[in-house]
Amino acid sequence: MPKDKLTAGEARRIALAAQGFGTPRPDRPIGKRQLLKLVDRLGAVQIDSVNVVSRTHYLPAFSRLGAYPRALLEEVAWGKKRPLFEYWAHEASLLPLSAQPLLRWRMQDAHDGVGVWKGVAKFLRERRDFVDRVLEEIATRGPMSASELDMGHKGQGGWWGWSEAKRAVECLFWTGELTTATRRGTFERVYGLPEKVLPAAVLAAPSPSREDAHRELYRIAARAMGVATSKDLRDYFRMPVEGAKARLAELVEDGSLQPVSVKGWRETAYVDPTAKRPRRIEARALLSPFDNLIWYRERTERMFGVRYRIEIYTPAEKRTHGYYVLPFLEGDALTARVDLKADRKAGVLVVQASHAEPWASDATPGKLAAEVKLMAGWLGLEGLRIEQRGDLAAALKDGVN
Repeated sequence: MPKDKLTAGEARRIALAAQGFGTPRPDRPIGKRQLLKLVDRLGAVQIDSVNVVSRTHYLPAFSRLGAYPRALLEEVAWGKKRPLFEYWAHEASLLPLSAQPLLRWRMQDAHDGVGVWKGVAKFLRERRDFVDRVLEEIATRGPMSASELDMGHKGQGGWWGWSEAKRAVECLFWTGELTTATRRGTFERVYGLPEKVLPAAVLAAPSPSREDAHRELYRIAARAMGVATSKDLRDYFRMPVEGAKARLAELVEDGSLQPVSVKGWRETAYVDPTAKRPRRIEARALLSPFDNLIWYRERTERMFGVRYRIEIYTPAEKRTHGYYVLPFLEGDALTARVDLKADRKAGVLVVQASHAEPWASDATPGKLAAEVKLMAGWLGLEGLRIEQRGDLAAALKDGVN
């Protein structure tokens, strides 16, 4: 039985502090050290190619640190001496190199066709000769994108219309036989052999057992979330249901997790014993739809009372709040949401719609306006345009002027 009890507000503030919203943004230029410290705190940063405002992997650091140099993320993610690497964590993600051994069990599952990886293993097995030729080509010529591999059938239907070469390199990426050497052009992944891309010390690190790796990933997730249910913890790194109950029990036994009850939460939660428990949160941030704080929509609704859904794939006439909607974090609450679009040709950040949550205050439009202006400047956009759509639009426009 849980030994500790938390109010919903206490749990929310613990979670926000764990995610990096418990301290003011730095008042000096952001360097590599602060950026890497944040990525380490979060455990993973999701990658996504949608570029309506900014590709999502740039946004979590902006939300927490402010207007940092975007090129800094590119350097630590895809530079020659990178401290990060790409793999499947929550989704496609950037992670600290120290996490590479912890995910080898997933690479092995992909190789063996366990669970969701059956199609990967089937392709690698049935097209082994072709796959080996792809590996030999990259080993001989160096890192290459799928489009540079003039091999196999071109894409038509199935697997998102991928070519045979693209299917091969993606399967090899999932099994860890290839990794991302860099990104180029329109965010195209360039594949390389791990031994040519990743530090030798990382590849030489011993592979932990599946159970040890799972326990450590749960510890990382717990530190990143502060307080979370078992489902929340599983979702962070998309952990399998099998074995989860036993791993969490072991972490409780060794003191890595502390069971708690949270008022209004139906399930038992677990708190990181080292988590800070702030009495107030003074955050102000626009959140990417793929921000770690709101990844798991069920948890977002439970913590903030906000039902948030991304509506990119919803027909325009059926959207409630817009195409690419960013929630606005004010203090310890989500008080508004804005549908943003970077019109790069016109040099303008467009607020296509803006909506207030029921608990938004008279101060919300001004605070939101300041954050939107900060984002526009960070994106290198000179102007800001507020469309008259949504119940917050008029007040937001007044706040901007």
